[in-house]
Amino acid sequence: MGRAGTGIGGAAGERAQLINVAYRLLGSLTEAEDAVQEAYTRWYALPRSRQEEIASPGAWLTTVTGRVCLDVLGSARARRERYVGAWLPDPLPDRTEWAGRGTGPADPADQLVLDESVTMAFLVVLESMTPAERVAFVLHDVFRYPFAEIARIVGRTPAACKQLAASGRRRVRAARPPATAADRAEAVRAEAVRAEAVRQVKEAWQAKDMTALVGLLDPAAVMTADGGGVAGAALHPVEGGARIAQYMIAIADRAPGLELLERSVNGTPGLVARRAGVVLTVAAFDVHDGHVTRIWAVRNPEKLRPWAEAD
Repeated sequence: MGRAGTGIGGAAGERAQLINVAYRLLGSLTEAEDAVQEAYTRWYALPRSRQEEIASPGAWLTTVTGRVCLDVLGSARARRERYVGAWLPDPLPDRTEWAGRGTGPADPADQLVLDESVTMAFLVVLESMTPAERVAFVLHDVFRYPFAEIARIVGRTPAACKQLAASGRRRVRAARPPATAADRAEAVRAEAVRAEAVRQVKEAWQAKDMTALVGLLDPAAVMTADGGGVAGAALHPVEGGARIAQYMIAIADRAPGLELLERSVNGTPGLVARRAGVVLTVAAFDVHDGHVTRIWAVRNPEKLRPWAEAD
């Protein structure tokens, strides 16, 4: 990117990219937007002469956003230890289901590119990384930033950042085996299998069919719910297909009139539960060999605000 005069035009064009970077680094749409806003605040606080000296406002903003995210990640660990129950990343609706905001400013959720790097499974693995690992891995492996640039963000040498990214990569591989060429060739079929499994879970859940639910869930399946202490949710992961099925049936019994909708959640097939038009739960699924192995159910209303405009 060339020089931007006052820098305003060049800087403004980077917002969508920055939102995409910050969401993957933080797993929170609100925190991502705040981080990007902070970067812009620092940009506009620069004297005009300093802005004109910066050949690439986008690179400058990325560096600042990365540093802000690194600081947020450091403090987030302490905050999430105080969080009531499990903490899950914010679930995102598909762009095609986003209703928009009319003539107002674009909502950050509408600027996110939904790909494998924002699936709930991937984001949960990112949560296991140290802040420096996450920044180095995401910026290099997802966004292809060179280690020289990452080094300026993390405050370490390029060689050290390379090691951080490699460590993050090992965490991902340990949690999710690397895809082979054959796997990638079967990606479309696998997505169809996932969608069918989610559809069957929806039908069995609506029918309160315990036997069908148990058959759809892997015996070692795990369900994690995030209520944030605001909405009712299991404080600890529910383990085992039979226990999860019992939990789901109990929820259906306590919530007459619950409506289940098949929706894309972070780019993959998921379910949205709503009652009287209000979204109460957004669930993402991991499916292997036709059986559900993981369920991530977000019930914290603060994390469901984008879904109030979806549908």
